[in-house]
Order: sequence, then C-alpha cells, then structure tokens
Amino acid sequence: MPKLKISRKDFIILMTMSVIGLISSSTVLYEIYAVHYLPPFCQLPGNILGASFNCAKVLLSSYANVGPVSLDLLAAVWFIVNIALVIMMSYAGGRTARHVLRFLFGWRFLGIAVVAYLLYLELAVVRAICLYCTVMHAAIIIDFVIISYLVFTKGSKMRAAILSEP
Repeated sequence: MPKLKISRKDFIILMTMSVIGLISSSTVLYEIYAVHYLPPFCQLPGNILGASFNCAKVLLSSYANVGPVSLDLLAAVWFIVNIALVIMMSYAGGRTARHVLRFLFGWRFLGIAVVAYLLYLELAVVRAICLYCTVMHAAIIIDFVIISYLVFTKGSKMRAAILSEP
C-alpha cells in the first residue's frame, strides 16, 4: 500500500466523523427500508426549542426525501464521497492532493449549507428532532471544523505536506 502523505493522526481525525456519520445514516436506511422498523431510541422524552425528540416524525415526514430519494441515502453517499476524498488526498502527492483537498473543503462546505437547511426543517417546520439526523449533522459540522483547522492553521503539518509540495 502507498505511504500516507499526511500524518496517521490527521488521517484518522479526517476519517472518524465520516465513519460515524455513515454508520448513523446506514442504520436509518437499514432499519426503515430493509426491516421496516424505526431505529432504536427514536422517541426520547423532552424537547429542544419546542421540538420533540421524535425520529419517526422527522424520518417519515414529507421533507425526508428529495423526490424519490431518501435524505438518509444522500447522507450515506455524502459520507462515502467524503471518505473517498480523504483517502485520495492522503495518498496522492503534489497537484492531485492539492486539488482533492480543495474539492474536499468545498464538499464539506456544501455539507454545512445542507445541515443549516435541515436543522431549520427539523426545528421550525417539522418541530421534531431525530437522534440519528443529529449525529449526522454533528459529524458534518465537526468535519468542517476539522478540515478548516487543518487547512488554515499556519503551523499545520497537513497543510505543509499537501500545499507546499511542488
């Protein structure tokens, strides 16, 4: 296997949230579409900003799909692409790594924009919060913070490894 161009620690950090998000989206896909049950912990006591903890209300709402495609499937694809980009950037060198890093940053920025919209839908429109969606949202937000830190921190070893290569 080719050698990592970034530190193993940075690689693991960049992969962790995507794997967590992929597990969360895959759990929902499996439970709802394969076994036709709601995922565990779908309804919890309490609320936030007047929105109840009710996955069923969110996952079965008219906002849970884009046309015929489940948002959970789109989330799984987003996390898979994210993982593929991290792997490509981590093993590629030079210009390829720089291009992939730029695309990865943009990809994660797109994720942040979608999360903002989905949070609005959950809190203001559906008035319910899905635990699994929240895990995915948190993974996307943390991913964005991590990539921003690693790309824009002046002393970042990843930045030096990728952006300074000829």
